[in-house]
Amino acid sequence: MARLVARIKVMPADSDSNMDTVAEALKSALPTGMELKGYAKEPLAFGLNAVIGDFLLDDSEGQMDQLEEAIKGVSGVGEIEVTNISRMSVKMK
Repeated sequence: MARLVARIKVMPADSDSNMDTVAEALKSALPTGMELKGYAKEPLAFGLNAVIGDFLLDDSEGQMDQLEEAIKGVSGVGEIEVTNISRMSVKMK
């Protein structure tokens, strides 16, 4: 089964949201078989930051919905925006 990489922008719920804490919480909140491969913070405005994360998941029905629900369930997460989805590159041996 192919693996997908979904790049998702995670916005803070309010001005008090610590996005470093949110990013760490995302790692443990994901369903089995999904992972946060990496992330970066992106300035929004007035000291607010968003987290841009690359999430790995299987290319099967319902996986993206599960990922979005898991992210939205983390404390400190406001809105999310899926900016890109692509197949993970195959490694050469």
